[in-house]
Amino acid sequence: MSKNILLFLLLAVSALTAQKTTSDQLAQFDFQKLQARLEIRPEQHEVLGSVHFTFTILEQADTLKIDGRKMEFSEVLLNGEKARFYTDDTGIYVLSTFAPSVSNELDLKYTAYPESAMYFINWQDKTPEAAREVWTQGQGKYTSNWLPSFDELREKLEFDLTYIFPKSYQLIANGLLKSRSESDSLITWQYDMEKPMSSYLVGMAAAQFDSLTENATSGVPLKMYFRKPEAGKAEATYRYSKEIFDFFEKEIGVPFPWQNYKQLPVVNFLYGGMENTGTTIFAESLMTDSIGFNDQNYVNVNAHELAHQWFGDLVTEHSGKHHWLNEGFATYYALLAEKEIFGEDYYYWKLYQTAEQLKEASDSGKGQAVLRTGNNSLSYYQKGAWVLHMLREQVGDVAFREGIKNYLNHYSFQNPTTEQFLTEMELVSGQDLEQFKKDWLEQSAFKASQALESLKKSEFIQQYLQVAGLREFPLEDKKELLRAALDFPVNDYTGQEAVHQLQGENSQVAYDLYEKALESGNLYVRQAVAQTMENIPQTFKKRFEGLLDDDSYITKEISFFKLWSQFPESRAAYFKKLKEVEGFYNKNVRMLWLTLNLVTPDYEPGKKADYYQELAGYAEKWQPIEIQQNAFSYLYQISAFNDASLESVILGTRNPNSGFRNYCRQLLQELLKSQEYRERLEALAEGMDAKAVSYLQSKLSP
Repeated sequence: MSKNILLFLLLAVSALTAQKTTSDQLAQFDFQKLQARLEIRPEQHEVLGSVHFTFTILEQADTLKIDGRKMEFSEVLLNGEKARFYTDDTGIYVLSTFAPSVSNELDLKYTAYPESAMYFINWQDKTPEAAREVWTQGQGKYTSNWLPSFDELREKLEFDLTYIFPKSYQLIANGLLKSRSESDSLITWQYDMEKPMSSYLVGMAAAQFDSLTENATSGVPLKMYFRKPEAGKAEATYRYSKEIFDFFEKEIGVPFPWQNYKQLPVVNFLYGGMENTGTTIFAESLMTDSIGFNDQNYVNVNAHELAHQWFGDLVTEHSGKHHWLNEGFATYYALLAEKEIFGEDYYYWKLYQTAEQLKEASDSGKGQAVLRTGNNSLSYYQKGAWVLHMLREQVGDVAFREGIKNYLNHYSFQNPTTEQFLTEMELVSGQDLEQFKKDWLEQSAFKASQALESLKKSEFIQQYLQVAGLREFPLEDKKELLRAALDFPVNDYTGQEAVHQLQGENSQVAYDLYEKALESGNLYVRQAVAQTMENIPQTFKKRFEGLLDDDSYITKEISFFKLWSQFPESRAAYFKKLKEVEGFYNKNVRMLWLTLNLVTPDYEPGKKADYYQELAGYAEKWQPIEIQQNAFSYLYQISAFNDASLESVILGTRNPNSGFRNYCRQLLQELLKSQEYRERLEALAEGMDAKAVSYLQSKLSP
């Protein structure tokens, strides 16, 4: 008993010491490099690794913590000697008498079974078409789930990582590929970096990739990857990549700080994109062909993640309170890149949209100060971008660019605060920015009046606001002004606004304006017609059918459904016209086509079984989540879930992608309202893994 009490006391003291050591560790230790050799075993969801750290001891200490979540450590050597250590679920604590010194070494051998931060896609599914991938997401999920490292973003070090992975896959990671060697069944990939970074920026992805290669004007290699089935979308997806890169190097005034730049689309990614150093990973669902590009493209995410290579990777926020230094900057510079590509009207339109969102949040008491921990994305990203837009107006272009350049140069590979950034701006502009800080960074309310005055510097915004101001007027009183807004060449946004004001109108005046909108030839104004016209007169049918030919999958989808609904006698022609159209990544047009076909009894009755199998097949668990979700929505509408698609819904309630997970949970709750589905779900759960059905069981319990 006494030995147990003594052990308990020792562990308690060690835990208290560890907490103190963790908080003081930045002052006690300075890590320079992490070298690792990692064997990733995807079918086992396992990582076997050996890690070598080099570091300097700055102050005397008795404990050194390396973050390593739920890892098993088999060997721990400190300067070549076996070291005392203990572990908990967050990492390993090395115990020694650490005295100030340089060139210290720590070696760890470990095994990890990552439940987060490294994701194994479809490795236990035997479907030949399934995309088998492994990829990582460090920010918010912690790289220490698969690599002993540092959750503290202020600890920056150089990462030189070697990966061992099965043959037939490309493995892409941070840095320069120094060597690639094959054995019977494995390939060893050795990557080298030259500069330090935070651990959350470590990234890798393994998949069956092909690639495109370009060089920036400055000579930096740009490599753009894609899976072979998506090869036809590569050009449109990566359109403007070189232009964005060249623009940033010129606009920012600081050369790209890393050895090369790679972009990797992966299946079922958690977010739009992630700025791993030199190695952006993004959602494959953003890949698009030339038609899809008109409505949904990768340009904004492309520019946002590239901007992070300077703002976030080279210079990293000091703490969560200063998160806008990462996200507000990346959002703002992405807007500048889009302004360069799509024009000034686009830039001001995006600012106007976010100003409306920020004003609404502010007016409803939900506004947030930018300089604050725990904000939502609207505050860190969009309000942060507005801060920079207004700061640039206040100090002027020349001072703004000079301040940005000085900020990046002075704080390279460091973690500055907002105050340090503003000091750089004050030095170059000669202005006192204290009031600006209070107004734009510390005030929860959005400065809507100042924002509006800034927006009105755009002639387009002035014109748009004049048209938007007509919304409450009767059509007869504003018809000439709406007609003028549709004069050639019609503005994308003003023209759409004019058409949206026709919604619910069925007069001849309205149809004359609709006709003028269609004749404008503007893709987005024509799309607005598809969206707003509720009743299509027989006399307007042929004009509306022309929307099926527009280079927009949104327009095709909307107009197809409305025409199918209102003109049953022409359904066969519509089915024939759109039979080969797939649509976006989530197959929006194809799935609508299949669903409408299934509920049209007299069209191709002998093929219903095949079409149902195709639609249900899109709901299978190996399909990308965006495709599954779209299939779920149609199967729900026609009450046609089979057991395989119900199993996919159950599995989706545990998916790491929060958007898809929440959708599946809401859908499951709706399905459980049906006694038939409840009984089928209960039966399915009996044969499934307990963890997979945990959410379902929680809803079945009384």
